Amino acid sequence: MFQRPTLALFCTLLPLAILPLALPADDKPIIPEANRLLLHQRSQVETSSGSGRYHVLTKEAVWDARKTAVVVCDMWDKHWCPTATARVGEMAPRMNEVLKAARAKGALIIHCPSETMTFYKDTPQRKLAQQAPKVEPKVPLQNSCRFDPKREPPLPIDDTRGGCDCNPSPKSFKAWSRQIDTLEIKDDDAITDNAEAYYLIRQRGITNVIVMGVHTNMCVLGRPFAIRQLVYQDLNVVLMRDMTDTMYDPQVRPFVSHFTGTDLVVGHIERHWCPTITSSDLLSGKPFRFKDDKRPHLVLIIGEDEYKTEQSLPPFALQHLGKDFRVSTVFASDKTPNDFPGLEVLDDADLILVSVRRRVLPEEQLARIRKFVAAGKPVVGIRTASHAFSLRSGQKVPAGHAAWTEFDRDVLGGNYVGHHDARLAKEDKTFVQVKAGAEKHPILSGIPLEELLVKSSLYKPSPLGEKATPLVLGRVEGQKMAEPVAWTNTDTAGGRVFYCSLGSPDDFQMPAFRRLLRNGIYWAGGLTVPDRDLEK
Repeated sequence: MFQRPTLALFCTLLPLAILPLALPADDKPIIPEANRLLLHQRSQVETSSGSGRYHVLTKEAVWDARKTAVVVCDMWDKHWCPTATARVGEMAPRMNEVLKAARAKGALIIHCPSETMTFYKDTPQRKLAQQAPKVEPKVPLQNSCRFDPKREPPLPIDDTRGGCDCNPSPKSFKAWSRQIDTLEIKDDDAITDNAEAYYLIRQRGITNVIVMGVHTNMCVLGRPFAIRQLVYQDLNVVLMRDMTDTMYDPQVRPFVSHFTGTDLVVGHIERHWCPTITSSDLLSGKPFRFKDDKRPHLVLIIGEDEYKTEQSLPPFALQHLGKDFRVSTVFASDKTPNDFPGLEVLDDADLILVSVRRRVLPEEQLARIRKFVAAGKPVVGIRTASHAFSLRSGQKVPAGHAAWTEFDRDVLGGNYVGHHDARLAKEDKTFVQVKAGAEKHPILSGIPLEELLVKSSLYKPSPLGEKATPLVLGRVEGQKMAEPVAWTNTDTAGGRVFYCSLGSPDDFQMPAFRRLLRNGIYWAGGLTVPDRDLEK
């Protein structure tokens, strides 16, 4: 029978009834839409400790603009290097739109044109920065472009001569007097070139910083208001990578284009200091690109355990393609071989080079490659690309993964069925030679016409597809020419294809193979095959 609650029970339950519902401990304050910054932060994570290879990963982050500062680093009105001045002028209109958008969201804009404070001494924006109370930093703030050996290796470019890419380079001098006029300075902005930026950030309770400006290898890393020093203070820092530049001269190491030099320093920052974003996170449209940067975007997709192309292809690409291509690399996971983290880079790729062996990818990842090919974009394959996305007979595809057994036939134009002899690599010899009548093809420019001895065993890819054109043939010692080794193809989507069944470590030691591969990539990418010899 139902019994009435006692008065004591009511007294126990009443306080619980009137208490507000508690939020879960991990809930974060809701950021109003008007103040939300949705950022796609790109960083580089080593595939495994000590590998020297990196996955390029992008993840979304939501920042409160009211707790965010935008630091504009050394966007001077003039630089002692004329080409640096020109690039600042070209970048500035897009940057000004970024500042408008960030300002409208509630971010603090801090203009930091170093060594020009006299020009701004009487402005309210300058006084705003000066009035920020001094705060003791976690690590003393410095103004130094020297790298931190405890945290990073030396920069991947040589800038010891100043980095000006003019020919001839002028002597350095202080050419700047203020920030470039294109960047508007509004009432609530601040102006400084020293630790005041940090004091102001702390005064406002700011925890997030977006850094942009020039130059990544110097001021953007080294100033007291820039990346190294702010990361030391445990602030959330990102670099807007398309709103920056580098002082790099292609005539010095690593002898790549100016824009590849910038990419290398951005990669250094992503590995050792902070993530990067682009201006598209605040504005519509594609990221900014300098008008002279016409490099096609080549993506290397590497995942095989036999021929060590994870070691040979990246330095090959830097040395022989860095002048004319923008190169990204996607490695298979060291722990989960069928997984290729970072494949979303294909969304921005112009051509791909496949060096993969018997991997069946997660369905979403393979769908990305299929989409790329279906768009009729160029494909280059070496060695095991002929059986890149298929398993051996009898092996099962894991759940959630997918194979592409027709990749060799439909894309590369081959018909791989194995090696001519499993003993070839140890006992027999393989010879390759330019096919008679094919000598004038651009891919064969500079390739010796005589027969060459190679260490790789001979694949069986015959018969080729009807749209394939053999360029190089191979044979086993004691036999006549038997198999195509390198050829071009037009795939089922109409894309231009180059494939070569060589690609072992020994092959990469041969100038003829390196030149053949370089030429094939240029041809596939629609660029004129260079006349120049391979760089040593």
